Amino acid sequence: MATNLVSEDMNFDSVENCTMSKWVPMGDYIASNRDECTATLVYAVNLKQSGTVSFEYFYPDPSIYFEFYIQNDQCQAADVDSRWMKVTENEWQTNSVQLNRGNNVLYWKTTAFSVKAKLPKPVLLRNIMITGVAYTSECFPCNPGTYASNPGTSVCSICPRNTFTSKGATGCQECSKEQYSEPGSASCMQRPPCTEKDYFYTHTPCNTDGQTQRMYKWTEPKICSEDTEGAVKLPASGTKTPCPPCNPGYFQINSSVCEPCPYGSYSNGSVCTKCPAGTEPILGLEYKWWNVLPSDMETSILNVEKDEYEKTGGWVVAEDHIFSGAGSSDRDYIILTLNIAGFRPPQSITQVSENREIGQLSFVFEMLCTEACELYFMVGMDGRSGGVVESWVGQQDKQPYHYIIQRNSSVSFTWAFQRTSQHGTERRFSGDIAKIYSVNVTNVMDGVSSYCLPCALGSSDSSSLCTSCPPGNYIDKASSSCFECPVNTYLESHRPYGKQACVSCGPGTKSNQGTKLATCIDNVTDIRISGADSKTVTSFICQATIVSSEVMGYKTVVSSQPVSLADQLLGVTIQTVLNNITSPEKIFPRGNNVLRDVIFFYRSTETTQVCSTGRATTIRMRCDPLKVGSGVISAPSKCPEGTCDGCTFHFLWESAEACPLCTEMDFHEIASACIHGIQKTTYVWQQPKLCKDGITLPEETVGICTTMDFWLKVGIAVGICAALLLIVITCYFWKKNQKLEYKYSKLVINANMKESELPAADSCAIMEGEDAEDDLIFLSKKTLFGKIKSFTSKAHRTSDGFDSVPLKPSSQGITDMDL
Repeated sequence: MATNLVSEDMNFDSVENCTMSKWVPMGDYIASNRDECTATLVYAVNLKQSGTVSFEYFYPDPSIYFEFYIQNDQCQAADVDSRWMKVTENEWQTNSVQLNRGNNVLYWKTTAFSVKAKLPKPVLLRNIMITGVAYTSECFPCNPGTYASNPGTSVCSICPRNTFTSKGATGCQECSKEQYSEPGSASCMQRPPCTEKDYFYTHTPCNTDGQTQRMYKWTEPKICSEDTEGAVKLPASGTKTPCPPCNPGYFQINSSVCEPCPYGSYSNGSVCTKCPAGTEPILGLEYKWWNVLPSDMETSILNVEKDEYEKTGGWVVAEDHIFSGAGSSDRDYIILTLNIAGFRPPQSITQVSENREIGQLSFVFEMLCTEACELYFMVGMDGRSGGVVESWVGQQDKQPYHYIIQRNSSVSFTWAFQRTSQHGTERRFSGDIAKIYSVNVTNVMDGVSSYCLPCALGSSDSSSLCTSCPPGNYIDKASSSCFECPVNTYLESHRPYGKQACVSCGPGTKSNQGTKLATCIDNVTDIRISGADSKTVTSFICQATIVSSEVMGYKTVVSSQPVSLADQLLGVTIQTVLNNITSPEKIFPRGNNVLRDVIFFYRSTETTQVCSTGRATTIRMRCDPLKVGSGVISAPSKCPEGTCDGCTFHFLWESAEACPLCTEMDFHEIASACIHGIQKTTYVWQQPKLCKDGITLPEETVGICTTMDFWLKVGIAVGICAALLLIVITCYFWKKNQKLEYKYSKLVINANMKESELPAADSCAIMEGEDAEDDLIFLSKKTLFGKIKSFTSKAHRTSDGFDSVPLKPSSQGITDMDL
């Protein structure tokens, strides 16, 4: 036979180091890991014949996945009904499985998935018993604190309280009066002096005189000594004090008993008053005075050592509060349960189809603790035990808590207080207590009323029954008539009175008559088991952690308790902040995408210890034309679960449906070359295309155009003409310049001649540079007409090319020449 007991460490996609994640021995039990790693407890045994394995386990927290399976020496899994263990709530359960002959390897595996920002409760194992092994070859002495009175005893018995034994004892010895011991002790300890934390008080029922008595009792088991120096004595009991008033909705009979007011009336705890005409009582339960435990409440103690419930003790009433009793050990659970048969919302309350609020539970509590005590709040539906909704650890100041009921069924609300989960025999935290000051449940069936509200009038004036207004209508208190809320407003749940009950829709939203919601189901079970209990959460966005595991050659889906992330749509905008909810752009970089994301802002009304104002969720809608259909949803890379703090969740939804409608700004035109006087114009989308639907691309157009060759020819012709004109002008001015030079030189010569001398003729021929068509110079003054006539008198020119000029004498005897 070969046996071993090891802890196998496995990393399950965790960013943390899992080397310290293992099962830890805790005395008479062994505890699992609590982090997000997988720890496996392995026990290998060789059976000489077929046998069984049985063990007790304590599995209170569904945030840990706990499985048990068996393999042979060839790693083949044995056939078992289900490898997934069921949650045990607050009690130990026993599991038994058949074992085959030969080698058997037993596996207990746990993996934690923390949805909230706190560690889950560990799984506990004890009393692992295996049959079918070989007989032992020797006997072993009993451990200290245990004994065996008869020979041949297979199990050593534990010594009771205030006794002790050494190793190998056959009986237990009594402790002295000044000493005490816990069960299974090897020695006795000195009793400490009694303090005020070692006793508590209760109240007797009110008598006919309207008085109650305060009774003091020692906390059991009593380990302190009253005779030690500095010890306190138990105060005297029987002091009479006035009874506290009745709770709202009740009235007092004979100054001693509180009875509920009849339907149709209300009270503040004194006398019942009928509701005025046109009003209805708002039913509920409100407990804020604690003289006796209400009839719909019950209390008990879960003794962890004995694994049984004790009806005595539990929570103790104390006038203005109720507190947790002592119990028999610090590990006991002090349990208080409130049972509600059903709910009845007021007739005048509009029933909203989405996220309908049936009722609400609220309570005010306080925890006075020196160590890591813990208070659990649990909700069960339809007679089934419920899971832990919220828990608080350590010292807690006086604070309220609210829970929304969204399903009309019988409900049990349970508070369980534990001083410590650590194994130990000594009572060190008996003074740690939890106090509940008030409990208020709305819309309770067969409840009582502390006030009345106006009814909405029906279509028939003769009817006195309250009827509900149509959806989106509020009740006017003055006329009790229904009025429709303004456009783009909605009626706030359970506030139908007055126009102020109509709340404006958020940015980018409008009022409607219904919304398709998401559904998450809790299904921690084997797929082969039919009819398994499950919890459903319906909201805009919900979350359930999914884990797949290989079982018997196929996959089983395991999901955690679902939670709602979005009960209300606050608004839709491109801004990153709305109603104190921020969606940072850096968590989802846009890259080259120039379009801004459209952000949906949501809020959930479910509050937790960490998320005192509820959860919030943002969804960024980003345009991606390549992701058609439903697109792709992703979480931030640094927070793969969608949240980094457990309260605010961020998601990116990339889809073509997030793209804006196409407009004329989203395409441009491309014109082709002009070929044979024809040009084509084509329209194409801007790249990258960031739009969808809208307008379509225009058809290709064809137009008449002028080719480049024609304009080239025109340009060449114009250039040639301009060049010729330039040449002509240049020649003209050059010739003109030559004439001016010639005339200037002649003037210079004439200026140097003697007076009354005529210049000598150089030649009878035309000189170079002179034009035969030179203008005639008239020495005598002529009119303009005469000059023109001289220029035009070409007929006088002789056949040899010279002009015939007449000569006449001048008046001064000097011959003048008319040229």
